[in-house]
Amino acid sequence: MHTRRRGSSGSDRPAAEDTPEWSDVDAETVEERVVELAEQGHGPSEIGVVLRDEGIQGTPVPDVRLVTGKKVTEILEEHDATPEIPRDLYDLMDRAVRLHDHMRENPTDYQNKRALQNTESKIRRLVDYYRGEELDEEFTYSPDRARDLL
Repeated sequence: MHTRRRGSSGSDRPAAEDTPEWSDVDAETVEERVVELAEQGHGPSEIGVVLRDEGIQGTPVPDVRLVTGKKVTEILEEHDATPEIPRDLYDLMDRAVRLHDHMRENPTDYQNKRALQNTESKIRRLVDYYRGEELDEEFTYSPDRARDLL
């Protein structure tokens, strides 16, 4: 958005319609584990990675959607375990707080000053996008409020 770089290409996950034969976990167990990981503070993408790497009782879960028929975020919405602010906005606010701390220690670091301006611009754009549905109507971004939320 704020640079001239192009997007990075990567491999796509193979299109699969059924769970693999080697995965024998049931949907209820996966849903319970998803909610448990969300309560521990993991975001949806982290939950998918944990389930893929660690699995449930030693059996890896290749794809939550294939096993349960629902996405991780849909499972969290059903169990009222969604975070108070969306994960992408949370990550940008975290970055802005770290950049503010850095700028307080290094006031002449103009490259990171520009990075902070770009990050806060992205935050304001996302707040406008989420306001009303996932955020309160009165929600506004400020560095102090971001520090309190994190």
